[in-house]
Amino acid sequence: MPRKTDSNCPADWLFIAGAELKAIRKLVAARVSFHMCRSKLAEVLEKILKAELIRLGWFLRKTHDLQKLADELSERKSGLLKGREGLVEELSESYFADRYPGFDLDDPDWPGLTQNVRKVSALMRVVKSNVDTADEPAKGGIKKTRNRVL
Repeated sequence: MPRKTDSNCPADWLFIAGAELKAIRKLVAARVSFHMCRSKLAEVLEKILKAELIRLGWFLRKTHDLQKLADELSERKSGLLKGREGLVEELSESYFADRYPGFDLDDPDWPGLTQNVRKVSALMRVVKSNVDTADEPAKGGIKKTRNRVL
């Protein structure tokens, strides 16, 4: 049976981000496709930030701007990114530069990317701990979240 998802459900954002993060970990461990991994890691961070924002009552907006999402978290007095501002800045820069021609590509920094994968994984664990991420959607396709502020 297909899994129904809801863009206003934090658990669904985390489900997709988790699958992508698992693939990134495998590629990074094998040192395959550095720029794709880094760009995809930025997308995973975007999904994690959106999951947390939605959990906090934010209305979904179409944006890929990690800094705007980080600012939204800050406005909501979230400490999720405290001490991790450099991660947002670094992945923001690579989000588009690693995906499209017209930008200078950095030399692969596998140790740095491995560290960023760990940091994003840690953020995932924090957000996941506040969200019901059951595999099956609850009745009506909406999952409950803990600590939801509306």
